[in-house]
Amino acid sequence: MTFSLRPSYAHDPELADLVDRLRTYLDGELADHEKRHGFTHASRLTRADLEPVWRRSRELGFYGIHLPEQYGGRNLSHTALAALKEEVGASGRVLGHSVLGDMGGPLRAGDILRHATPYQLERYLLPVVRGERACCFSLTETDAGSDVRAMRTTAVRDGDGYRLTGHKVFSSAGPFADFAIVVARMAGSGEEEGEKPAFSAFLVDLDSPGCTVAEGATPMSGEHIESDIVLDDCRVPAANLLGEEGRGMRIALGRVTTNRLLHCPSVIGATRRALALTLERTRTRKVAGGQPLLALQSVQHKVADMATELYAARSMTYAALAALDRGEEVRTEAFMSKLFVAESAFRILDQAVQIHGKEGLTQGHEIEFLFRKIRMFRVLTGTSEIQRNGIAHGLAFME
Repeated sequence: MTFSLRPSYAHDPELADLVDRLRTYLDGELADHEKRHGFTHASRLTRADLEPVWRRSRELGFYGIHLPEQYGGRNLSHTALAALKEEVGASGRVLGHSVLGDMGGPLRAGDILRHATPYQLERYLLPVVRGERACCFSLTETDAGSDVRAMRTTAVRDGDGYRLTGHKVFSSAGPFADFAIVVARMAGSGEEEGEKPAFSAFLVDLDSPGCTVAEGATPMSGEHIESDIVLDDCRVPAANLLGEEGRGMRIALGRVTTNRLLHCPSVIGATRRALALTLERTRTRKVAGGQPLLALQSVQHKVADMATELYAARSMTYAALAALDRGEEVRTEAFMSKLFVAESAFRILDQAVQIHGKEGLTQGHEIEFLFRKIRMFRVLTGTSEIQRNGIAHGLAFME
């Protein structure tokens, strides 16, 4: 894998065609759409703003493209999906998260399709695949982040259903969703000494009595995409139990390794864009004597280090994805990739801000936004410290 700010994928003509068509849509039609409506990363988007992108992306074959053919997808490899996610990240599009289905769509639902009953597929998940409905994933609580098993949301059996009570936070896509995939602890489980608590997963309609979608905290990126899901004796029918009772945590965490890896290409793409913007800045910005900024050796060294770290992060991630596609166990490599991508991307963006100077500190400038966005990745989907714990654990059991 050679270094490039615009990969060609010449070795895979089918992927090259997909990437080319995606770039055309992102840089052309979608860019024009965003400009017409004045969307920025700080815009308070509505469901009505996203639905046209879901539908158009579905028409173009991108929405849910990773899914099996039976669901209208192309059964992409993890590597191919990563390449598309990287391009979305590199485009800088405000609505890019809605093109492949990250914002309430098929990528947000994850692989729960394989756990769903025919009724759940028909009522909930296939409409998501078609861009007709949207979902969010509600796992995190105020005191249950890295240690999700500390959650206090409980599910009590009630006749032929359940009653859920609790408060979920950071439910991404919550402002646009019709239903949530909620994980709750079964009431009474884990109370005996030595007994582990049992968790179950439920499909919860967000307009159900006892369910409130509250405005969530605004992250440092400034994007308004989070909600709190507040459950107060909310009744959920037994038909909405996802998988088996007591196995909800397995469903929630079952594809963590894959998710951890697939978050990396999006960050790599955003970092790639930051490097491209920085190189453009160094070529066009004049310093004393009329020379471009890039003529200064100190700046040359900075961009050299930035490009080298990006190359290393990308190579590591795609090597792990290729191994995953071969069916190999890559749990430790996923921890390594997430750690290195998060930390190196932050260093790259820090240098990008430095090179842009005052403009890089100005709200509304893309580099300033990317810096805030990338900083979050050192915490989201598992802190860097959690990744190091996972790496160390993997090494301890390595032969």
